[in-house]
Amino acid sequence: MALLKSFGVLALVGFPGEIKIHPGLLIMGSRTVSGSGVGGTKEIRDMIEFCVANEIHPNIEVVPIQYANEALDRVIKKDVKYRFVIDIENSLN
Repeated sequence: MALLKSFGVLALVGFPGEIKIHPGLLIMGSRTVSGSGVGGTKEIRDMIEFCVANEIHPNIEVVPIQYANEALDRVIKKDVKYRFVIDIENSLN
């Protein structure tokens, strides 16, 4: 929260893990925290364009569809650094 300027807004999109925020940091800096399960179409398009323009890449692990069960087991065991993306197109060749 110290990186969020006064009167700034921290917008959480999706379902992040637990976060801890000291109320004093919100009150004293007039900061706001808001959230949404998903963004709208325009927001998603804007976000993707922003990421492309600023060379921001996702932290993902691409796996073939044959590895889907093992990937799920790793999620359950919390043995995952990033999100899994199942590569269906290349898995079916």
